[in-house]
Amino acid sequence: MPVINRVAEFHPEIVAWRRDLHQNPELLYDVHRTADKVANLLRSFGVDEVVTGIGRTGVVGVIKGRAPGKTVGLRADMDALPIVERTGKPYASLVSGKMHACGHDGHTAMLLGAARYLAETRSFDGTAVVIFQPAEEGGAGGRAMVDDGMMDRFGIEEVYGMHNMPGLAAATFSIREGALMAASDKFTIDIEGAGGHAAMPHNTIDPVAIAAHVVTALQSIVSRNVNPARAAVVSVTSIHAGDAFNVIPRTVKMLGTARSLDEPVRDLLEARIGQVAQGIAASFGARATYVYDRGYPTTVNARRETAYAASIAREIVGDDRVNDNADPSMGGEDFSFMLNARPGAFIFLGNGSSGELHADDYDFNDDIIPTGVSYWVRLVEQATAAK
Repeated sequence: MPVINRVAEFHPEIVAWRRDLHQNPELLYDVHRTADKVANLLRSFGVDEVVTGIGRTGVVGVIKGRAPGKTVGLRADMDALPIVERTGKPYASLVSGKMHACGHDGHTAMLLGAARYLAETRSFDGTAVVIFQPAEEGGAGGRAMVDDGMMDRFGIEEVYGMHNMPGLAAATFSIREGALMAASDKFTIDIEGAGGHAAMPHNTIDPVAIAAHVVTALQSIVSRNVNPARAAVVSVTSIHAGDAFNVIPRTVKMLGTARSLDEPVRDLLEARIGQVAQGIAASFGARATYVYDRGYPTTVNARRETAYAASIAREIVGDDRVNDNADPSMGGEDFSFMLNARPGAFIFLGNGSSGELHADDYDFNDDIIPTGVSYWVRLVEQATAAK
């Protein structure tokens, strides 16, 4: 069962939607133009119910099938990133400092294409709920929509998500049961020493030198405290200390991220990062304060729904183009909040040899749109065939 012919017919229209979204990126919850476009298109398709303002600026469309059956949710994200685009494409961002550098424009366009087809054909039993989410990029829009009662309000029984993946062959799929993407946490370490003249370091307690020791020591947490059979990442991503070449500052601020695939490792990282930083600071006569902020939880695919999603992917692209035992990614994804509320599965769709996600030269591959739309459609048509 390859790409659906009817989907291929209106592929150019979906590309036009995608490129319009790409030219007009919006951040976090401030996706008013995008949400309006989505809602208006859904209404034009004849979707049975269109609800805006879920999770502040999210949009939900309800498409009823020909008979009672299961209610399945399909989710796409709408927000962009604060990046200056350098693709040179004719449809490049028209908004300075904002860019769809993660393919959310493509995700939204593909789900719109699926909504159009499903509303047009109604060749399924049950109900399809199409979910367009704001603020995936650090704003926890998925949690906001769940907290707004979305799952109960629309009777969603299982939920599915999809994300493009650069470096994965175009129009191939990758998925795994269990933990697919990491818990995404952040930490702040403030080191306070004693400042002074850079030519007289013996009269100071140098927080810059202490910070250098802390950065090195933090790497030993993964290599010496975490079971080698488990996955974890600790990265220091920002160090700010003073503004003059001849002054040893009094304080240093360090920012970083910690990633893990299960709660025991997450707990260990939270405890050990603080212990290491505070212990090293104390050994130099300084003081360290530490804040650990838990962000998105691990994205965990349910067993039955993962097997089902992989089977649909195989019908679209063939057995040899679906990997159902993919390596987990240490990236974070707030679809995890929806998977914590309902069973479901998240899948990667290959974007080919494009720029990397969150890079200023990234671009969504429009050629994969029919594959993604066909996956959504067949998933609904077969998932809702029987309750």
